[in-house]
Amino acid sequence: MPQLKGTLFEGYPVSKEHYDEVFNEKGGVRKHYQKVFNYFSKLSAEEFIELNQHAKISFINQGVTFAVYSENSEGIERVFPFDLFPRIITAREWEKIEKGVQQRVQALNEFLWDIYHDKKILKDGVIPYELVLGSKFYNKEMIDLDPAGRVYIHISGTDIIRHSDGEYYVLEDNARSPSGVSYVLSNRTTMKRTLPNIFFHYNIASIEDYPQNLLAMMESLAPEGVAQPTCVVLTPGIYNSAYYEHAFLAHNMGIELVEGRDLFVDRNFVYMKTIYGPKKVDVIYRRIDDDFLDPLVFNPESLLGVPGIMGAYRAGNITIINAPGTGVADDKAVYAYVPDIIRYYLGEEPVLKNVQTYICEREEDRKYVLENMEKLVVKPVDESGGYGLLIGPKATKKEISQYREKIKKNPRKYIAQPVMSLSVHPTFIEDTKRFEPRHIDLRTFFLMGRGFTHILKGGLTRVALKRGSLVVNSSQGGGSKDTWVMEG
Repeated sequence: MPQLKGTLFEGYPVSKEHYDEVFNEKGGVRKHYQKVFNYFSKLSAEEFIELNQHAKISFINQGVTFAVYSENSEGIERVFPFDLFPRIITAREWEKIEKGVQQRVQALNEFLWDIYHDKKILKDGVIPYELVLGSKFYNKEMIDLDPAGRVYIHISGTDIIRHSDGEYYVLEDNARSPSGVSYVLSNRTTMKRTLPNIFFHYNIASIEDYPQNLLAMMESLAPEGVAQPTCVVLTPGIYNSAYYEHAFLAHNMGIELVEGRDLFVDRNFVYMKTIYGPKKVDVIYRRIDDDFLDPLVFNPESLLGVPGIMGAYRAGNITIINAPGTGVADDKAVYAYVPDIIRYYLGEEPVLKNVQTYICEREEDRKYVLENMEKLVVKPVDESGGYGLLIGPKATKKEISQYREKIKKNPRKYIAQPVMSLSVHPTFIEDTKRFEPRHIDLRTFFLMGRGFTHILKGGLTRVALKRGSLVVNSSQGGGSKDTWVMEG
């Protein structure tokens, strides 16, 4: 049992309900956390607050911000909340996570190819036709279109939690345009600036080469015959909540950050306007949604996209990352079938578990959900960022009643899951000047190109900073930690 009295951990409650990443059920420090715990337990509150201030200044100097939008404002720029106590994952645990993530992405890529070509999985009755073809994200423009290297999900963000049983579960798949990797890299920079000596005690996997790997993946997907591709990052502009990330990645890859107005299509080729004249573009990492990509094909009122870009894509003259239509793979109703998708295409058992999911479109599931909403988390299938959730145990009777009517009106839009017991991690709380347990999750980042795969050895550990909250999203008041993967 560690000595907690007189330290920043004094009064820290060891949970019997939730898996604590740092302390075991007897209150002892887990072996791989011992050196970090010893370091922080020797600090006074004043010393820690001073270090915390250094970390905040580092984030400000790096320009690490995100925008929060509400009904009453156009967007408030905030410094991303960061906690100095790192999350550590052992090499053995990471091996399972990495294997599970790669398996999942590989199967979902096969699934996307199939539903836009032969539809075998639908014909074999593994997944209902209407569930897939009725998805908001099913893109008819992608039918029979062959993306470069047969890859649809080039960048995936798989959200993983550890339940009270100590096992890792996938909470959701992000296959359209997963964000947050810039915070992973900035967190590591901040830790090295603030606590440089702590790194000498651990053999931690490097993450600094992610931008180079991202660029290598993009270049691997260049159209046929292009030896030295021109790659760009396409952003909706400075008012997007993730604009910092768009600029960060473009800068660190050494490529141009462009908006739709900077590009044009001529004879099914895409060009970038430059002061030296037009320059052909070969690969676009787009951070805008399908609907806004091409006003000639999708939303005609879109000013964010590039008129004619889908024609260039169909002709094989441009590669779009991630491919249009990938949203079907992260539709939360399709998520329930991912274990079956893995078995169907790969002939393997899933390495990582799914959370039990009730699909409200199914009559039996809907009946159960409507009768047990106070015990469940109910989610829209097509939203992200923690928006639209109903957490039954914390909801009022009025909120449950209103949500029940929403489900009855549009059951396809909703799924429900049992309330999962996200693991907790000591997090410094400025109000109490102590470490307190807070719920965390992990977003991993996996890259797939033509003959190219890479997983970022770490990921974004998000923290629900509000006491008792299970919502870790930055847009809902969450923060983050540096994530260390031990090597050897």
